[in-house]
Amino acid sequence: MKKNIEDMVSELTLTEKVSLVTAADWWQTKPVERLGLPSLRMSDGPYGLRIPRPDNAAASEPGTCFPVGVSMGATWNPELITRIGQALGEEARSEGVHILLGPTVNIHRCPLAGRNFESFSEDPFLSARLALAYINGVQSRGVGTCIKHFALNNSEYERFTISSEAGERAIREIYLPAFETAVKEGGVWSVMSSYNKINGQWASENTWLLSDILKDEWGFDGIVISDWFAFGSTVGSARAGLDLEMPGPPRLFGEAL
Repeated sequence: MKKNIEDMVSELTLTEKVSLVTAADWWQTKPVERLGLPSLRMSDGPYGLRIPRPDNAAASEPGTCFPVGVSMGATWNPELITRIGQALGEEARSEGVHILLGPTVNIHRCPLAGRNFESFSEDPFLSARLALAYINGVQSRGVGTCIKHFALNNSEYERFTISSEAGERAIREIYLPAFETAVKEGGVWSVMSSYNKINGQWASENTWLLSDILKDEWGFDGIVISDWFAFGSTVGSARAGLDLEMPGPPRLFGEAL
């Protein structure tokens, strides 16, 4: 960018600053045309790029289908997963996508979890190494990744509202290693906060998770994106470390913020 980022921020009005933490529509952030800041486009991508239909952003056009996460996990082959990531990155570039919403690294803890297929494994070490390979592959093509769902989103029962109850040792040893590796070794561009609560508090307003661990302890300098329509609060989420509410128009941020 021609201008220094700090200089750009100093030129933003309050309304423009708030607009940058909200979305324009289902997939895109809001631009600030006055300063030449473009919108960023996202799309689903754990096992193939989701190509939205022009007339309905929630629907999809046909795209290339790659092996699902659990199939990738069964390979135990980081080199192969890197190649899959490279191919996904190239397809994303061809469709004008800046951030691919993947990989999914939630741990297989319940056999009835309907999105187990999307995650790599029940093993945190294997999940971490394959997540790193996937991220390196995609981001080598100049496309960002968004590792998800942070964190403990491992149940299909009341997926959007359940409180996942776990002690700190279990959280750190089982549920967080793949995320930590993605941040510290992979330089992942973004992290998606999950729908559920963790020990009674929504993930998207959980200061311990988003700020104390992710940003302060691990040194994450990317953006924290909410899962689509995830619960939270205006003040609580803003203070906890949520950087972008998805999708638009905003409910928590925007005018309320």
